Amino acid sequence: MDKISFIFKELKKLYPNDFIGSNISKDPFHVLISTVLSHQTRDERTIMAAKNLFSKYPDAFSLAKAKVDDVRKLIKPVGMYNVKAKRIIQISRILVEKYNGEVPRNYEEVISLPGVGRKTANILFSFAYDSNKHIAVDTHVHKIANRLELVNTKTPDQTEQELYKIIPRSEWKNVNTLFVQHGQQICKARPLCSKCPLTKYCKYYKTVIKPYNYLKKD
Repeated sequence: MDKISFIFKELKKLYPNDFIGSNISKDPFHVLISTVLSHQTRDERTIMAAKNLFSKYPDAFSLAKAKVDDVRKLIKPVGMYNVKAKRIIQISRILVEKYNGEVPRNYEEVISLPGVGRKTANILFSFAYDSNKHIAVDTHVHKIANRLELVNTKTPDQTEQELYKIIPRSEWKNVNTLFVQHGQQICKARPLCSKCPLTKYCKYYKTVIKPYNYLKKD
């Protein structure tokens, strides 16, 4: 079995259940707004803020009419909540004015929305629209892909482009699903390598953890 097949086989055994980064729903509007909220924010804070927000403003029509101060208070757990409050209201207004409150299915239209880049769009299309045409690369995917030496890149955008070249298309949709869960549960900033089935391919394990364990024995 080749390296990539082995990685996906082991991660699917570890994380057999479906997963969405927002942990809210697969409604396109919820996925879009949750992903915008998640920028530079820990997952648990994003989940908390999104639940607060959608409990009062469940769709684009209601959020488009919201006051910035009210939204700011609801999403305060996330980073840059002042900027994000204005941004998600702006996005909602555009969705109402141009798309009758719906999130468009056209990729170029999605990335033209304020604050929406490739990562956000790729998550939207992968999770909400069940597309297998995109690899959604966030900080978890970028970190793990480099640790496993699938890529040697400096930015998530570079990682995305390199992964398209080496990951079978049938697995594109699964990259974010599996790597995010692995990054949250095992491959953290301080990874739990003793629980990881992928150490034989991991640069971090081979260059940091394994030498440290060897020295401890001495």
